[in-house]
Amino acid sequence: MILDAKNIKENSKKKRVKLRIAIQIDPLNKLHHESDSSLVLAKEAQNRGHKIFIYEPKDLTLIDNQLFANASSLKIEKKNKYTFKKGKGRIINLSTINVLLIRQDPPFNINYITATYLLEHLNSKTLIINNPKSVRDAPEKLHVTYFKNLTPSTLISQDEIEIKKFIKKHKSLIVKPLYEKGGKGIFKINSNEKNLDKKIKNTLKKEKLPIVVQKYIPQVKDGDKRIILLDGNPVGIMKRVPKKNEVRANLSRGGTAEKTAFSRRDKFICKKLKPWLKKEGIFFAGIDIIGNYLTEINITSPTGIVEINNLKNIKIEKKFWNLVEKKLKIIS
Repeated sequence: MILDAKNIKENSKKKRVKLRIAIQIDPLNKLHHESDSSLVLAKEAQNRGHKIFIYEPKDLTLIDNQLFANASSLKIEKKNKYTFKKGKGRIINLSTINVLLIRQDPPFNINYITATYLLEHLNSKTLIINNPKSVRDAPEKLHVTYFKNLTPSTLISQDEIEIKKFIKKHKSLIVKPLYEKGGKGIFKINSNEKNLDKKIKNTLKKEKLPIVVQKYIPQVKDGDKRIILLDGNPVGIMKRVPKKNEVRANLSRGGTAEKTAFSRRDKFICKKLKPWLKKEGIFFAGIDIIGNYLTEINITSPTGIVEINNLKNIKIEKKFWNLVEKKLKIIS
């Protein structure tokens, strides 16, 4: 195909189009610089010449239906470790942003929820990952209950009597706080424990919310699987093996990342989740599987990119931005 001068000029202009990216994130000094998925994504975006801004939820301001953020530009260098050059904070209209990543960690509380309401004021020209309404409607330990045939038997309640009945029925269970992250507050409980009533009362008193009680899956001793899905499709997997005498496989709790492969069951679970993920605008998700069971769907701030990259010798962040640019019809 022969291109005339006009077409060449237009194509060259397309190639120079770069994105303005905002990342709603925790303070840089609180991130785990060696393994934070947000930093890997930001560095890859920078490598492509895209402009990066960062801000915290407290920096959002809504004025007459226009959403602004007191944001700073960010430049990243990565040698043995990350170093940052953070620009001076300035007010930017988030409607000028092409892509906005919600990447602050839970706890999923009223502040988190309020930020999702504010972000909904942005129009469809800004691609928000993930859809703030879906982030609000589908916290990891709650929405998984809609996939009954994929999950272990689960109860969510503040009712002591119902909790004790459920524990007596299933004998051995895992108790989880509803809105925490990284394995925080998770413990195993058995129906024959002498201090069962006290444990339940103390947990409910501490949480002041319904708690998650889930049938214990013995295969967790061999590890749980973290699968990363982009635009509904699985792109990476690892196994997290807990320490001896520990039921939490989270890497932040001393779990070890190991190489593993997709089983037929893993692929089946991913296939079942894809229509919902696509429908709800959940572009980036991390799911947890123990044995044959789906236990969590992480969409607030999924992690695991660095570990999977290292184990599999892949670059999930490249796939991420390739898909985003394709969605926005950007040529890099």
